[in-house]
Amino acid sequence: MDKKLEKYLKPNLKEARMRKSDIEYKEFILDEKYKSLGEGKKYRIQTYGCQANEADSEIVAGILEKIGFTLAEDEVDADLILLNTCAIRENAENRIWGELGRLKIYKKDKPNLVLGVFGCMPQEERVVEKILDEYPYVSLVYGTHNFYKLPEYIYRLSEGEKRVIEAYSYEGSIIENLPKKREQTHKAWVHITHGCDEFCTYCIVPYTRGKERSRLKDDIIAEVKHLVERGYKEVTLLGQNVNAYGKDLEGDYTFSDLLLDLDKTGIERIRFTTSHPRDFDDKTIEVFRTSKHVMPYVHLPLQSGSNKVLKKMNRGYTKERYLEVIRKLKDARSDISITTDIIVAFPTETEEDFLETLEIVNEVGFEGAYTFIFSPREGTPAFSYENNITEKEAKNRLKRLNDLVNKGYLEGSKKFQDKTVKVLVDGFSKKKDGVLSGYSEHNKLVNFKGDESLIGKIVNVKITKPMTWFLIGEYVK
Repeated sequence: MDKKLEKYLKPNLKEARMRKSDIEYKEFILDEKYKSLGEGKKYRIQTYGCQANEADSEIVAGILEKIGFTLAEDEVDADLILLNTCAIRENAENRIWGELGRLKIYKKDKPNLVLGVFGCMPQEERVVEKILDEYPYVSLVYGTHNFYKLPEYIYRLSEGEKRVIEAYSYEGSIIENLPKKREQTHKAWVHITHGCDEFCTYCIVPYTRGKERSRLKDDIIAEVKHLVERGYKEVTLLGQNVNAYGKDLEGDYTFSDLLLDLDKTGIERIRFTTSHPRDFDDKTIEVFRTSKHVMPYVHLPLQSGSNKVLKKMNRGYTKERYLEVIRKLKDARSDISITTDIIVAFPTETEEDFLETLEIVNEVGFEGAYTFIFSPREGTPAFSYENNITEKEAKNRLKRLNDLVNKGYLEGSKKFQDKTVKVLVDGFSKKKDGVLSGYSEHNKLVNFKGDESLIGKIVNVKITKPMTWFLIGEYVK
């Protein structure tokens, strides 16, 4: 690397693995000199990846509008274009590289355009090196721990710095009261934890998001109460492992305690993602029996039905433990809907291992699943695992799995035939005018004809036609 590039703060996966930093809790304070930085300028944010990334983009948009930027309806009008990136699979990263190549034309036409990359990808050292070497027109790069410093970075660029690149190898502070521009006016993302300590052998997230660290309960409860005051109907609690909430804090206040406290705030719907089977304790399961507002839906990643593969993945549970959690959830709430994540063709997975996965899919009756072929991520242990599974066989296993999962989708939909469900209306369907869409308590997408005045409300819809991936119904006045 050229000497002139050594000034940039680049991540280091070895340092990121060490988990040595103390976490501070701070309030977001905007320096006066940044408040008019974006006046007369427009921004665009392109978001890739999970719900956490969506929530992060809302924070970045809120910060940008706090310093005077307005949203550009078209990217050609933007003075600042930011890509919020995902590192979970190779395909996700390849999309970013392609998009950066496409956006280069705007930089040629508008030399003062700031093109930036943030989120998980910049937490990988090889990514930052590649940007430095191959994308000289990308002038802003930062990671997952320093969103709150965006005004400073834009200020430095406005003062003449050619590039600002800062991606920490250590966790940043937990910053409260960050401005947010929420995408919707009736449901909201709410972070309760950041980072992950699970270290599944295939996953880069513990390195890109840092160690598990919980927000303080009073800050979470205050945020939800504020949302209730503004008319919000639903919150989704976010964390790489929400069940680990509170383990890093003093005292014995756990995720189940938080759910029970939020149940009293007046919010009508509470969801959460993502859960880890190892940490899904009986107290949390009991909440599904007693709570009024925790929705009867759980996304619980399985990843594999083979104990041998689960051990190789470092998942920390057996298939028997997973099935025990499922059984207890169904005992607590018989109508609960369960979805999952599954990886096929993980190194060492045999046909027999794969068949064990299919057996569990059959037994549980998942009503949906995110399914993937194993994607090796540089810096993880599984990157170096020998893998003799051919691409043809991997695709065959994925197809067989998806065929079975889709049957579960449909069976899950058929349960609601002729039943009336409560739907939180998001807006009009993209495919048909006059058709509204929203989600039921069981997280089923429901389409029905209705008036615009219903958007943002929870309404009754009678299901007339269950489909594989959505339900069709009639509005019940």
